[in-house]
Amino acid sequence: MKKKNYKILLTTALLLPIFLLSGCMPTKVSRVDTDTEIALTDRWNDQDSKLVAEEMIADMLSYPWLRKFKQAHPGKEPTITIQRIRNKSHEHISTETFVNDIKRAVMRSGVAEFIVSGEERERLRAELKQQDTYASENSRMEMGEEMGANFVLSGSINSMVDQLDGKRVTSYQVDIKLINLQTTREVWSGQKKIKKLMERSKFGF
Repeated sequence: MKKKNYKILLTTALLLPIFLLSGCMPTKVSRVDTDTEIALTDRWNDQDSKLVAEEMIADMLSYPWLRKFKQAHPGKEPTITIQRIRNKSHEHISTETFVNDIKRAVMRSGVAEFIVSGEERERLRAELKQQDTYASENSRMEMGEEMGANFVLSGSINSMVDQLDGKRVTSYQVDIKLINLQTTREVWSGQKKIKKLMERSKFGF
C-alpha cells in the first residue's frame, strides 16, 4: 500500500510542474484585417451582421418604391429612419451593431439619406435648445428645421438550433420591412437566412 501511494505521489510531483508551466504559457495575440472572418463558434458574428445588412439594403434599393419616389419627387432623395430591429434569437446579438451596419449600407448607396431617430434625435433637440440660450446669434442653429423621414425600417432577427449525433445546425433568419411613413404602405419586405454547421470534437460543444 505504501509503495502504491509512493508511486502516486511521485507521478503527481512529476506532472505538477508541467501543468503549472502550461498555465503560465503566454497567450499569442495577432492583429488581423477587420474584414477577415474568424468563426470560433456557430454564433452570429460581425461578418454576419455586415454581410446581411449590405445584401438586404442592396435588395431594398432594387425595388420599385425607389423609382416611384424619384418620379414623384424629382431631384429629391428619399429619407429613411430605423424604428426598431428586435432580437428574437436564442442568443445575445448586438442589434446596435447591426443597425449601424444598415445605416452605413444606406448612406454608402448614395441614393437615399438616413435620418436619426429615438434617443439620438432627442439629444440633438436638447443641444438645439442649449444653443438657443447660450450660443451667439450668428452661430446658433434654428429650431424647427429638422428633416422628416419618408420611410421607416423595422424588423427582427430569429434563430433555430437543431442538434443530433455530435452535429449542430444553427439557422438565423433576418426579416426587415420598409414602410412609407405617410401612407403606412409596406413597400419592401426583405428576408435573409444564414445556416451554420458545427461538428462536435472529442471535447464536446
